[in-house]
Amino acid sequence: MSLADRILDLCRAKDVMVTCAESCTGGMVAAALTDVPGSSAALERGFVTYSNAAKIEMLGVSPQTLAAVGAVSEDVAIEMAEGALARSHAQVSVSITGIAGPGGSEHKPEGRVCFAVATPAGTSVETQEFGAPGRDAVRIAARDHALSLLLGAIDKLP
Repeated sequence: MSLADRILDLCRAKDVMVTCAESCTGGMVAAALTDVPGSSAALERGFVTYSNAAKIEMLGVSPQTLAAVGAVSEDVAIEMAEGALARSHAQVSVSITGIAGPGGSEHKPEGRVCFAVATPAGTSVETQEFGAPGRDAVRIAARDHALSLLLGAIDKLP
């Protein structure tokens, strides 16, 4: 059984809806969930906010936060997840912002991806360093990690 199948089964069992705010994955988390028949019972909506303007307009990310720490940061991941939760009817949101590559810098290397999960009980955040295995591999690893975070957050809900 795939992660997406497990998420959808758990959402149905707990009567929970999820939303995702994606940047570097470009909708891959939402696509993984909607690949499963019956996903409309669990996926409330998804936001693909690739540009900073989209993060600001669609999710309410602060322009000051973006200017201070950049889009690939835990601060922005938190604001994305909390913004998605506030702008949806979901009970759980996951956000992803990172550098899939090619490229990156000394301070923000290729393969760095920040994730946040928001529920009414609070928000958690983490950064993963996937290295530089190539753009496709980073995006797939980020998708799978986000799905794992969603599953864990849903499991903790009452």
